Amino acid sequence: MKTSIPTLIVFVGLIFFSCKDLPKEDPITVISDEEKLQNQIDHGKYMVDVLGCTDCHTPKKMTAQGPIHDMDKFMMGFDASQPLPPIPENVPIGPWVLFAGDLTSAVGPWGTSYAANLTPHESGIGNWSLEQFTKALRDMKYKGQENSRPIMPPMPKHYSYLTDDDIAAIFAYLKTIPAKDNLVPAYQPPSS
Repeated sequence: MKTSIPTLIVFVGLIFFSCKDLPKEDPITVISDEEKLQNQIDHGKYMVDVLGCTDCHTPKKMTAQGPIHDMDKFMMGFDASQPLPPIPENVPIGPWVLFAGDLTSAVGPWGTSYAANLTPHESGIGNWSLEQFTKALRDMKYKGQENSRPIMPPMPKHYSYLTDDDIAAIFAYLKTIPAKDNLVPAYQPPSS
């Protein structure tokens, strides 16, 4: 079968113009380990901000506009150098839950709980593994230890739905913030 020259030119021209309009493939982007880690840390900061972790884990300063985060005490939990305000006697605990003014401690039918130190200091999560941090968020286990007590309210239980990548990112970010020496008081069960 013979192909005429004009038909061949049209055919080659169609291939040329068709191929010319194809999108160019991007070269493979290589991300260094440092960039991957920085991306993970950035995602962790985003998750901490979106989840509102600072609302309970950072002490506040009172201003004319109300409480603001005390960034000198960022994520250190309940400030152990300060006493817990006295619990008013005329407020029935059970139908009512009370928070300290800076939201780092709460009193309810479960007892008295204190926001944990989430900084990378030994008194915080400095000695924790990612597995412990994951168990604390997923299984609500104190210090992420298998046979420990539950983490008490008001810690949200819905953090158990975070992905492994989200939890790893939060943990990586928290390991980069300034360490604060602050041994938070132990949970106190309800008094009869």
